[in-house]
Amino acid sequence: KGLMNVTTVNESMVSDSNDPSGDLEIIANTNQGYDGDVTPVTAWSALQTLKNAVLVDVRTQAEWIFVGTPSLCQAGKELVTIELQHYPDMAFNKNFGTSLQKLVTDKKSVVFFICRSGARSRNAAIMAKQMGFDKTYNIQGGFEGDHDQNRHRGNQNGWKSMGLPWIQG
Repeated sequence: KGLMNVTTVNESMVSDSNDPSGDLEIIANTNQGYDGDVTPVTAWSALQTLKNAVLVDVRTQAEWIFVGTPSLCQAGKELVTIELQHYPDMAFNKNFGTSLQKLVTDKKSVVFFICRSGARSRNAAIMAKQMGFDKTYNIQGGFEGDHDQNRHRGNQNGWKSMGLPWIQG
């Protein structure tokens, strides 16, 4: 996966930030209906330093239970969980937008979306932007990342492989 565009977003570009040194390194073509892709490490750093940063996990309930979820305890925050698609048929969650607006009430929040590998979360970031959220980002590589040479996830990229905090069950 090639890098299309790298942009550093500084604190003055991120609304209501209280961290003057906080820069987000954006890795994406940002002309795709959302503010761009960030690495898991960049998202974790922002979640720790930006008061208005939120992480929304859009995987299925089965994935949350059996694979695990990011832990935001060290950042003093709660993870927002909203299925974008329902397991097992992976039908679109028609209540996604309503749930997002109910759980993330400040549309000036810096909202990071995560899924298994970055596809569903990209769609969620686009939808949130269309709903009027100011800053929406996709976490590149997601929670588990891409398959490695043995077709296993969690070793090559993504939240887990970066050694970021997570819990299971």
